[in-house]
Amino acid sequence: MAIDTTTEVARAYYDSWKDGRGHFDAARLRSLLAPDLVFDGPLAGHRIGADGFLKGLADFADSVTSFQLVSEVRDGDQAAYLYDCDLVGRPARLRFAEFLRISGGRIQSITLLYDKADFLNSTQLNSTQLK
Repeated sequence: MAIDTTTEVARAYYDSWKDGRGHFDAARLRSLLAPDLVFDGPLAGHRIGADGFLKGLADFADSVTSFQLVSEVRDGDQAAYLYDCDLVGRPARLRFAEFLRISGGRIQSITLLYDKADFLNSTQLNSTQLK
């Protein structure tokens, strides 16, 4: 069965950071993200541009100790992922939902959802590190 572009790009995106510390692949990620990426998330808010997103993702990936995909749904140029992560310094696993829009072989937008209070209460990172 052939893999569509949305699936291919989304899988490459997660493969570029989900294994945590020492496995973050900024060059690969840069090739997957549109330069004018639109990101929305609980801590960073609304941001435009891949550079700031990459910095925040690098900080986050550095704290990932495990990643477990719970569910994925794809339709055309959109993909939604629900996943759990164990993070350094946190007593409990955190759940994330991420929505990607992919066009031209690159991720154009990412909307990330999680419980901000739970994240901040269980972290040693300050709120400026996850962008």
